[in-house]
Formats: sequence, C-alpha cells, structure tokens
Amino acid sequence: MSDHLIQIRSNLAVVQDHSRQFADFTFVYPVISRRARGLSIGINLNPDKVCNFDCVYCEVDRTIPGKVSKVDLNQMRDELKAMIHFVRDGGLAREPKFDELPSFITRNVKDIAFSGDGEPTLIHNFAECVQVVADVKLVAGLAKTRIVLITDAAGLDKADVRRGLEIMDAHNGEVWGKLDAGTETYFKRVNRTTVRFDRILKNLAETARLRPIVIQSLFLKIRDEVMPPGELNAYCDRLNEIVRGGGRVKEVHAYTVARPRPEPFAGRLSAEELRTLADTIRRRTGLAVFTFD
Repeated sequence: MSDHLIQIRSNLAVVQDHSRQFADFTFVYPVISRRARGLSIGINLNPDKVCNFDCVYCEVDRTIPGKVSKVDLNQMRDELKAMIHFVRDGGLAREPKFDELPSFITRNVKDIAFSGDGEPTLIHNFAECVQVVADVKLVAGLAKTRIVLITDAAGLDKADVRRGLEIMDAHNGEVWGKLDAGTETYFKRVNRTTVRFDRILKNLAETARLRPIVIQSLFLKIRDEVMPPGELNAYCDRLNEIVRGGGRVKEVHAYTVARPRPEPFAGRLSAEELRTLADTIRRRTGLAVFTFD
C-alpha cells in the first residue's frame, strides 16, 4: 500500500460517527466511508426502517419508529442538491465531526450511495429514485462520481430494480451486494431472514453477468467463534461459482461489526483475524479482497 493511501485511510479512520442523520434532512446525509475511500453522500430510501433482513450485527435501532413511510422525490432531490452545494462550499469541513479532515476529503464526493436504515430495493419506485440522483449528478457536473447501491441482493430480481440498475449503468453506477455466508444454515444464523439463500446467490450471479459488482461481506464472531473453516470454504465456493458462471466480481469488501453491537453475542474480529480470513479468500478465489476493520 502506498504512503499516500495509508495517509488517506488514517484520515478516514478519524471519523467514527457514521450516523444517517444530518441537520433537518430526511433522506440525504454525509458520511466519511473507508469503503468509499472518502466522502459518500448517502441516500436513505428507508427512513421507515423497513428491511427484509434482521442481521445480528445491524446497528439500526428498530425499537424507535422511523420518520416517514414514503420517499418524497422532490424533497430528496432538493436535499441532494443542497448537500452537494454545502460540500463544495466547504460547509462540511466546519461541522464538528468532520473538522479534523483535510479539505480534499470533505470537498470531494466519492459516491452517492443508496444506503440507509433498511433495504433500498424494497421501495416500489427504485428506478425513479435512481433517475433523480442521476439527473442531479449530471447538472452538478459530477459525471465521475459513482452511484452506488448497497443491497442485501434479495430485490435485485425485481423488474423496477433492474430498470434502476440500467440507469445506474449509464451513470457510473456500481452494485455492492451482500454475501455473509456460504451455506443456508449460516446465512439464516447471521442474516435472520425468510429470504432463501439460493435466491441471494442467483441474484448476485445474474447481476454480475451484466456488470461488474462488489461483494460486501461482514465477518464476525458468534458467541466468540470466528466463521468456521468449513463455512469459509463454502463462502469461497459461492464466489467461485459466480465467476465460473460468467459473473464479474470487481472486488470483495471484507469488514467486521462496528460498535455499538445490537446483539451481545455478535463480536468484532480483530484486524489480524480479519486479515487471515481475507488471505484465505484471496488464495481460494484469486479475487481482489480489501479489509476494513
């Protein structure tokens, strides 16, 4: 890793507050993301906190009711335009949680990401939301800025979502699809969902055949136990199956739980434990794997 990249990662690690709330905005928020490698403008399509997974590591507090149950496209558009202007005007650097960062980070929008308090693909008009973001991005002169969908992959087979992905493809889009397990049993244990594991695998494979995707995988300890070797091997097999089927995996993001932990039995991996897992994935798949501890 170059000295410049090491310095950037050190700067990004300064910001520990990744909350999805900013000022009086409902749908748009800024976050310094190590996986985005800089400033990401988040689009929260689920302020109602609706999700089809109940992951043991999820930080969303669903005991507190969500804000609204419907995305107001006009409000989302206005908030995104205002946030881009605020960032470019240097306003973000004056915010307490960002004021330790250099201006080249707080003024440079790396991506605009659909990621929030639930699963973005659950809404009925995902494609419309993507079009709004693409339009604002174009007018703002952010052609090189990515549009990212961070998803559990369960909804990638929906017709409206596929239309949204096609819009993303035309505007420097990227899909970050979740894969936390190699078997149905472990998948149910970690992600706690009624969605079938084979549906997740099928959606990831089909999506990757149409465009390169990023696999995002959270590794953790469950009751002090790291992912068992057999499960890790099965996970690598699933990645290899995607590639053998013609899918393109740009890279794998391997990360671990953040604090506070929602479930006391869901433990954080050490940096060394995460690197060991990543080394195994690289060796068994030949894919580029990046760790974020």
